[in-house]
Parts: sequence; structure tokens; C-alpha cells
Amino acid sequence: MDQNAVAGGQARGKRQEHEDADEQYEGCLSFFDVRGLVPRPLTITVETTALDGTTVTTVYERGLARLVHHEIDHLEGLLYLARIRPGVEPISVDEYRQTGRAWSYDS
Repeated sequence: MDQNAVAGGQARGKRQEHEDADEQYEGCLSFFDVRGLVPRPLTITVETTALDGTTVTTVYERGLARLVHHEIDHLEGLLYLARIRPGVEPISVDEYRQTGRAWSYDS
């Protein structure tokens, strides 16, 4: 995977979310003791500006799309708890472990 840098602490770019989505549990160091069931797109396209000024377009899929989407949310001031569907509450890490549910994607 190519490495891209974000200079000056700002996210420079845009994200396009594709239609297909799924819901998986996520955690975060901001709330390390809970997990939440978060819907996210299975594919995202991210445009960034490289240090030399060129535009770089990268498509992320499945687990990597979820991870990148989560981190871009942080850059935009959002936490995953804001993406949980209304009426769905976060669960404790202990309760999450008992679900036996890790991220799963069909090939």
C-alpha cells in the first residue's frame, strides 16, 4: 500500500461513499471500554493532495474502508458513537467479547 502524508494537521481531500454498506462492531481509544455497532460503506474513494500538490485517488474496500472511514471521521471531528443507529446502545468490551463476532467479510 502506498503511504500518504497529511501535513499541517489538516485533512485535505474528500471522501465518496459507495452504496453497499454493512454493520460491524467498532471500538476506539477515545472510548476504549465500549464497542458500538456502526454502519459503514463497504467501499470508499478518497481523494487527497500529496505533498507535491498532485491529487491522489485511492479506493478502499471492506475492513480497510471501515478503518479509513473511522479515521477520516476523527479528522472531521466525529466519533463512531455519532454513527450508531438511533436506539442502538454501545456495549461493554466484556459483552462484545461474548458475542464472538469479529469483522467478517465474504471474499
